[in-house]
Amino acid sequence: MKIRIILLFILAVIWTPSMVFSEVATKHISYELNGVIFEGYLAWDDAIEGERPGVLVVHEWWGLNDFARQQAEKLAKMGYNAFALDMYGKGKVTDHPEKASEWSRQVTGSIDTWQQRANAGLEVLRKDKNTDKKRIAAIGYCFGGSTVQQMAYSGADIKGVVSFHG
Repeated sequence: MKIRIILLFILAVIWTPSMVFSEVATKHISYELNGVIFEGYLAWDDAIEGERPGVLVVHEWWGLNDFARQQAEKLAKMGYNAFALDMYGKGKVTDHPEKASEWSRQVTGSIDTWQQRANAGLEVLRKDKNTDKKRIAAIGYCFGGSTVQQMAYSGADIKGVVSFHG
């Protein structure tokens, strides 16, 4: 009986190496739009070869914080190429509601600016070698939920959006 269990374990390891040895890889990616530098966060499973569906992750009004990065990592573990974009500019993250409100109003005050910033992040995801350009969606949380709705309104080339309390 013990030999069968050991053999089954060995076979499982041999036949499913990606499940045993895969790891989510991440990197920060800087990009520019209208003179503003942004820095997003890309996450992917390095055990998967080739293109995979992409998911754009749009942060809450706090800025690109740990929560948004963790969501990208969770999506990567599920086999997606996930990019958490930056809507405010490199390094703009806060836990103060007044500052978050100010930053979100600066973006949402102009529909063009709002849509351009979201679409700039989408282009970073689209250009990544691991992204299947025909299978991209966007998800967002609160401010980000409203942002992905703006992407849908703008006719962005994505398969769908999911707004969490947008």
